[in-house]
Amino acid sequence: MTITDTFEQRPVFISIVGASCSGKTALAKNIAKRFADDQVSVIAEDAYYKRQDHMSVAERVETNYDHPSAFDHALLCEHIDQLRSGHSIECPTYDYVNHNRAKKTVPIAATPVVIIEGILLYHLATLRDLFSLKLFIDTPLDICLARRVERDVNERGRTVESVLSQYQKTVRPMYQEFIEPSKFHADLIVPMGGRNPIALDVLDSKIRQLIIQST
Repeated sequence: MTITDTFEQRPVFISIVGASCSGKTALAKNIAKRFADDQVSVIAEDAYYKRQDHMSVAERVETNYDHPSAFDHALLCEHIDQLRSGHSIECPTYDYVNHNRAKKTVPIAATPVVIIEGILLYHLATLRDLFSLKLFIDTPLDICLARRVERDVNERGRTVESVLSQYQKTVRPMYQEFIEPSKFHADLIVPMGGRNPIALDVLDSKIRQLIIQST
């Protein structure tokens, strides 16, 4: 019996939280690989950064993107409700070069499993209570920083100096103030980033159990 045999428009929502570059995306992708392509959707919290059309590029650069106020969590909650009701959504996308939400949207279907990954998904009770399974990736910050420098320089056109400045000014302080404390809301803390084979086996079994329970 496949997942879709038991699916009756009641997606199971899985959340993955951790520091920037802790391995959230890798974990989401590795979970998704264990299911058919049409059974899992993955959404990034980054897509829900607020629009900043009213600001200059210079002002956008100074935005604290690691603070809860940077996110449109109301829209994310609305989209989760739509998916829960069996309706597709038009997920926003984010332009990291221009530091603003892009005009393009991406259709996301109400698949049996919806994985949402981000840094601040557990900040608001109204949001974290929507998840059937809450995960927290616990990766040492020095590893996260090394990954962030490589990613932002190679993929987002940043300089090493700008990456380090942002990390010291907002990324690390916001992690300590908001993200790390939120691990206590998690159902499971996953070490070794997103490539922990034992954790993946456990999650595979638990997610399939949740799908059966949701029907």
